[in-house]
Amino acid sequence: MLYDRDVRAMYSLPIDVRYCKRCVVSNQRPRIEFDENGVCNACNYAYKKTYVIDYTERQRQLRDLLGRYRSRDGSYDVVVATSGGKDSASVAYRLKHHYNMHPLTVTFAPHIYTDIGWRNLQNFIHSGFDNLLCTPNGAVHRKLTKAAFESLGDPFQPFIYGQMSFPFRVAVQYRIPLVFYGENGEAEYGGSTKNEDKPGQPIEDFGKFYFSGVQAEAFAELGISMSDLRPYLMPRLEQLLETGIQMHWFGYYHKWVPQENYYCASEHTGFQANPDGRSEGTYSKYASLDDKIDGLHYYLAFIKFGIGRATSDAAHEIRDGHITREEGVALVRRFDGEFPKKYFGDFLDYIDINEDRFWEVVDSLRAPLLWERVNGEWKLKYQVS
Repeated sequence: MLYDRDVRAMYSLPIDVRYCKRCVVSNQRPRIEFDENGVCNACNYAYKKTYVIDYTERQRQLRDLLGRYRSRDGSYDVVVATSGGKDSASVAYRLKHHYNMHPLTVTFAPHIYTDIGWRNLQNFIHSGFDNLLCTPNGAVHRKLTKAAFESLGDPFQPFIYGQMSFPFRVAVQYRIPLVFYGENGEAEYGGSTKNEDKPGQPIEDFGKFYFSGVQAEAFAELGISMSDLRPYLMPRLEQLLETGIQMHWFGYYHKWVPQENYYCASEHTGFQANPDGRSEGTYSKYASLDDKIDGLHYYLAFIKFGIGRATSDAAHEIRDGHITREEGVALVRRFDGEFPKKYFGDFLDYIDINEDRFWEVVDSLRAPLLWERVNGEWKLKYQVS
């Protein structure tokens, strides 16, 4: 049953907390792997990106792939999952202007749009892209969000279902053969190495790697009809096979560097960074700006795994060579775990709970392995150093 899950047991996390010798991430990140030298697989993948992978050859493969499916009459030939953020905007721009494709961009709406998120989406569309925006049934989405928060410790889960599934539904409906996403998150940020050297992810792996092992159908236990769950569900396998739809990561073919995506999107699609200067919980200003509950998604990861938003940002920038590990450690110790208070009231209103209930759920997610009470306050037992 949905509410009977032990959140930490879902991820089979180790009981000895260790930190990567090259970046700042720990072995508490789900599915991450450390080698015999104490280096995480995301750092080893970053090394491969710089010294092993032949991106000239992979771009040749991409040109061949796109050449086989490029439409001759201007009809849509690729679906691009797009939020208007820096990463997806840069992928759509490059496919259209560097490879002469005809993308249909598809957006699954955030829970609660931020002003900057909505502005970035509109700027992106008006820079020259067709876009389908799916805004799911608000009553259903609130119910799913509350259930995901209380049972999985992640209110973001319903959005992830839609973000991953809806572009495929559009591709089936319009019979568009290619679906492109940005990067392979498992490879880039530390996770399973199963698909590290593949251009896309098999559909059967979505549930394990993106959906925390819980398919959207599980929420039917709450009395939500399968009809109302449809926007969150992948098309049937026979539909995908019939239409021959392929899923690809753009980051397989082009070296994935978020900072470069920021420059591309800023110059070509009107993308704007956080007007507040930085996002709560981190030092960066240009990632995950669309949704008022973005900050809570990262904060709850900090509670469950001891890995917050600053850790995620610093780890990738260390791998990209933009900061040193020492600088990353300092940033993590300064910003990780900062509570995202700006939109906290909006979140409580959205899922109709009070603050006491919020902290009851949060405290139930704290593993004794990671947390202890000191003078009446919760303290993380381990910090990167």
